[in-house]
Amino acid sequence: MQFRYDTKMADLIHCNYLLLPILDRFNIQLGFGDKTVSELCEEMGINRDFFLAIVNSFHDHNYFPQYKLLGFPITLIIEYIQKSHTYYLELKVPQIETLISDLCKEADLSQKKHLVLLEKFFSEYKNELIEHIQDEENDVFPYVLSLNKVYNTGKVDAELIKRIQNHPIDAYAEKHTNVEEKLYDLKNIIIKYLPPARDHTISSALLTELFRLERDLNDHARIEDKVMIPKVRLIEQEILGRLK
Repeated sequence: MQFRYDTKMADLIHCNYLLLPILDRFNIQLGFGDKTVSELCEEMGINRDFFLAIVNSFHDHNYFPQYKLLGFPITLIIEYIQKSHTYYLELKVPQIETLISDLCKEADLSQKKHLVLLEKFFSEYKNELIEHIQDEENDVFPYVLSLNKVYNTGKVDAELIKRIQNHPIDAYAEKHTNVEEKLYDLKNIIIKYLPPARDHTISSALLTELFRLERDLNDHARIEDKVMIPKVRLIEQEILGRLK
C-alpha cells in the first residue's frame, strides 16, 4: 500500500514503525493526534508531495518515483540527505558502538579476540562512513547549492564554470562508493562466526540495528544516485548551455 494525503499520521507509524527516523528528518514529533499527512504537512510547512514520495519509497522498496523526485527543488533533496547524515553519525553509529561495547564487557576470555576484531571492523567502517559524509558536506553540497544559486539568478561565476568543466558531478559519481555494502560483511561475521554471548539479547539487538542501518543507507544511496546526481547533472548542462 501507498500512503496518501488523507492517511492519518498515526496509521502511517502503526503500518511501519521503521518510518519514525524518516519523520524526524522532517522535524515531525509524536503527539500529532488524528491529523492526516496533508493536515500536518500544511501545519508545519512541509512539502506534502515530497514527504509522501520519501516515506512511500522507504516503506516499499519496489516503489521509487524517480521522475517525481527529480521534479523537486535540489535544496529539498540536499536538506533531507543532510538530516540523514545527522541521524547516522549522532544516533545510529553511537548506538551500535554502545552495543558492541556491551558485548565486550560481558564476554569471557575465549570470546574477547573475536569481539576485538568485530570492534576493529566497525571502527574502520565508521571512519569510512565519516569520510564519505564529510566529502559530501564539505565539497559536494556547497558545490550543488552554488550551482542552484547560479541556475536561479543567472549570475554566472567564472570559478564555478571552471568547476563544472573540470570536476562535474559525474566525476564525483565515478568515485562515489555506497558505504552500506560493508555492513553485509559485518552482519555475516555476527551471524556465522561470533561465539554465542552469555547475554544473547545484546548480539540480537546489535544485529537488528545493523539491519536497520543497512536498509536506511540503501534508501539513502538510491536518493543520491538516482535523484541528486542526475538532477545536478541537468543543472550543470543547463548552466553550460546558457553560455553558448
